Amino acid sequence: MNIILLLVIFILLFITELIYFRIADKFNIIDQPNHRSSHTGITLRGGGIIFAMGMLFYPLYFGFEYSYFLLGLLAIALISFMDDIKPVSNKIRIVFHLIGVALMFYQLGLFNLPFYWIILALILVIGSINAINFMDGINGITGSYALITLCTLLYVNIYVAPFVASDLLIVAIISVIVFNFFNFRKKAKCFAGDVGSVSIAFIILFFLLKLMIKTEDFSYLLFLLLYGLDTVTTIFFRLIRKENIFDAHRSHFYQYWANERKMSHLVVSAIYAIVQLAINALILFLVPHTIFVICLSLVFSTVIFVILRYVQEGSERLTAH
Repeated sequence: MNIILLLVIFILLFITELIYFRIADKFNIIDQPNHRSSHTGITLRGGGIIFAMGMLFYPLYFGFEYSYFLLGLLAIALISFMDDIKPVSNKIRIVFHLIGVALMFYQLGLFNLPFYWIILALILVIGSINAINFMDGINGITGSYALITLCTLLYVNIYVAPFVASDLLIVAIISVIVFNFFNFRKKAKCFAGDVGSVSIAFIILFFLLKLMIKTEDFSYLLFLLLYGLDTVTTIFFRLIRKENIFDAHRSHFYQYWANERKMSHLVVSAIYAIVQLAINALILFLVPHTIFVICLSLVFSTVIFVILRYVQEGSERLTAH
């Protein structure tokens, strides 16, 4: 992709985001803080729509090679945006998610696999989409984490194992940069909303699955390790406290830093992005890609993360009910 086209796409997405802000302002698509929020001011919601818009503009420049993936993204972004405007029932949302994921699987050719692999992939994708959505709670965290993950995937695509058109990855990265310009601030201009966090999760998982299918290497799942550790340990401790894990909460580790320790949102977001970047570098340059090493890495990192949470949060906060 030449520099002129890069600039054209950036300007197009930047203008699109500004147009969305005017629409959101006119129709009052805003995020009202409540007792579970990590922010205190009223902010425009749904700025993450630019992730889906960037991908949906892709055929205008490069053709329809990924049409089923884009249709799946459209379905999942549409229902998430409707949910941002007015709550949608879980049944309807799940139907749209299943349609979106099914279209993604068709694009990836997963329906040629045995049914148990399809079920495993379905659980992985739906679970990961929800986990990434839950992690979108403070300024900068979704955009910075997505930027690190997508840039790592672009590096892999160029220097390690080509698995997708680099242009598609670059367009996704540009959309994240545009969003970060408005969100990675002390006082954010917009939040991603469900349309943003769910869409970027869908986009990243498509790339990860495509990479793993091409290389038959599951160690690339560790590109989402830090989000995974925060989500899984949070669910584990909530189960210990006998809480309903489907209820909204402020129990993630990043939320503890932001809300209880009063750390800057941008500092917390930057720490998560930098740590994941370090993990990605270890995966790419130092860690052997074998099942044994992957399992050992998961166990070791989980133990370290749980110890860190005990040291920082204390056993009473984590386990008392």
